[in-house]
Amino acid sequence: MAIILNIETSAKICSVALSEEGQILYQLEDHEGQNHAVKLAPFVQKCMDQLKAHGKKLDAVAVSNGPGSYTGLRIGLSMAKGLCFGLDIPLITVSTLEVLVVKAMFRSWDNQGDEIVIPMIDARRMEVFTGAYDMGLYELTKTGPMILDADSYKDLIASGKKIIFIGDGVEKAQKVIDAPNAEWVNVMPVARDMMALSEKCYREGRFADPAYSVPGYLKEWQPGGGAATGK
Repeated sequence: MAIILNIETSAKICSVALSEEGQILYQLEDHEGQNHAVKLAPFVQKCMDQLKAHGKKLDAVAVSNGPGSYTGLRIGLSMAKGLCFGLDIPLITVSTLEVLVVKAMFRSWDNQGDEIVIPMIDARRMEVFTGAYDMGLYELTKTGPMILDADSYKDLIASGKKIIFIGDGVEKAQKVIDAPNAEWVNVMPVARDMMALSEKCYREGRFADPAYSVPGYLKEWQPGGGAATGK
């Protein structure tokens, strides 16, 4: 049974979670702003202390790899890579957009299975990082930056299927997109939301090379940019 340390620093919340076969062993979250550089290392140390106290060892490290905060992604990936090199264990990287999709999947037991999930990560002005997925995590559209307007996702909305918009970009999306068949969920990802994806990657042996892994920004960094591009 693999024990995985999940690290999520792509947005304002800094969080870690130890998982083992679908169960959370230990988790920590800081919701007070982008304190990742200060909070992450002590959080990780507390997780390692928990493992040592229970005679267990870490089998892999997973990190939410973007899109998201430029600085946050670098901090999270640097910590994950350091642990993997130091402990000689595998690195797992997961898409932050897919983390939000999984969060939507497990949020309600009323889902019928044909819903469309559209994760949105806030960027600057009216821009978001986004994509559209079915409930099998199949990409229905290309993921990337989008400037929101009244025509955004017009064809998917016209399908009549329930649309679940989720992420910290939905507040501004709701102002311009008319979608009577939509549910709007304004949340940010946290480490425990990564568990299903990271454990699946571990079982399937889908590991990243720590030497060459880079954050998935989806666009170039812009000085002074918003949460998804520059902070």
